[in-house]
Amino acid sequence: MPRTMLVREVMTTDVLTFRPEESVEEAYTRLAERGVDGGPVVYENGEVVGMLTTDDLLVQETKLHYPTVVSLFGAYLELPSSHRKFEHELRKAVGANVGDVMTEHPESCSPDDTLERAATLMHEHDVSRLPVTEGGKLVGLVARGDILRAVMGS
Repeated sequence: MPRTMLVREVMTTDVLTFRPEESVEEAYTRLAERGVDGGPVVYENGEVVGMLTTDDLLVQETKLHYPTVVSLFGAYLELPSSHRKFEHELRKAVGANVGDVMTEHPESCSPDDTLERAATLMHEHDVSRLPVTEGGKLVGLVARGDILRAVMGS
């Protein structure tokens, strides 16, 4: 990978975005129309507040993982992290709008970051795309495919 190639050289600037208050149904329709499987969630001023993927919208198929309960000396203890996960999955399963099902506080990169840094962030956070921001505002999106095309073209 060209270590000096910048995100701005490969990022997409015509990005499908969503608002937190947008309905899940509308978001799914727009994703299908554009033939993409995700995009950033932004406030009106362009500030990125989340990422929405088709995985977030497939909540109907989600099997809820009930909290883990441990019996110890006749007392039942619920593991706190297990309860938080259950509450998160439940909120996603009944979410009516994008803000309810999106992944909050997504990892992002700058247009001046190298492709190597973007690829590392994607790998470390197990995501396939990153919002590209300047001053917290969305300016583009870089996906694994963008990086792969750049590598293959060199």
